[in-house]
Amino acid sequence: MDGSEAVPSAAASPTTPVVLARTKHWVVVSKPAGMPSQPDRTGDPDLLSWLRGSSGPETAGLVHRLDRPVSGVMVFALDDASLASLGQQFRERRIAKVYWAIVEGSIHGPRVLENVIAQDGRRNKAVVGRAEQAKSVRLAIRPLAKGDRYSLLEVVPDGGAFHQIRAQLGAAGHPIKGDVKYGARRGEKDRSIALHARSLGFHDPITEHPVSVTAPHPVSPLWSALVALIAEP
Repeated sequence: MDGSEAVPSAAASPTTPVVLARTKHWVVVSKPAGMPSQPDRTGDPDLLSWLRGSSGPETAGLVHRLDRPVSGVMVFALDDASLASLGQQFRERRIAKVYWAIVEGSIHGPRVLENVIAQDGRRNKAVVGRAEQAKSVRLAIRPLAKGDRYSLLEVVPDGGAFHQIRAQLGAAGHPIKGDVKYGARRGEKDRSIALHARSLGFHDPITEHPVSVTAPHPVSPLWSALVALIAEP
């Protein structure tokens, strides 16, 4: 990232948000799995309220969202001009998003998944393969490490369709660990899923300089074991 403007903070925590980078105009935070991005009907502590109350001004604005069971990097605007600029970058797909996912089974070699996908609002779920009121989306995946039962993937979505990564990996026969909604064998006790927004790239709304921020992977034995394999020959 552009170190002249953004100030990194401490390592990520599994249960508490961590500020990764900040300027006067925006702040990037690592969201823990299980925390809503914004207030919802559960009334549980959410990231936007935490930021406004504990780590930033009340003017912090929501630019995008991560699903509640997903962890990783999010950017928030700290003024109206930055909110408009960052929102436009998302709408125009000029944001570089990279995810890491732990999935069931083994995947050999990089590939691109392309599916017709639609949102089933009644079940709060994405449906793959239904043509009515649907659009085709692409997902680039690359295996980073393989264990006995799980693989660690780098995932790059084209756009940001509802539950796109979760639905497409599930339809490909490699559901994300813990994601029972899309075919995982069992859920996690904390209802998280092994999908992590690893990095986010955007242009500073004021200077237009490119910024890239990376969130440390979640803290768990499986995550640590698979990440350690990336460095092995």
